Amino acid sequence: MMNIDALAKRFAELGHSTRLRVYHHLVKGGHDGVPVGELQSKFGVPNSTLSHHLNRLIKVGLIEQRREGTTLYCVPVYDELFQMTAFLQEECCVNECEDTAKSA
Repeated sequence: MMNIDALAKRFAELGHSTRLRVYHHLVKGGHDGVPVGELQSKFGVPNSTLSHHLNRLIKVGLIEQRREGTTLYCVPVYDELFQMTAFLQEECCVNECEDTAKSA
């Protein structure tokens, strides 16, 4: 069973347009992650602002960071993404099916 409070916090953090854009870019980047410098260049936000947004995503478990030498990578936690999408899809149209069964 999914923790609805944790899911709500994750969805809430993605409710900010910059964080959603960053997260979307990270998800497209794959399991190796994306260097923070690439994110800063792509989105053109000040380092402190980007750091703030990344820390919010880290805090709710949507991304992790790993350092390789002097490069800091952001990596999406795909299990969390899959839980979020599963939550939205798992009972898709179930009420519609129940209504159809009742009227038959």
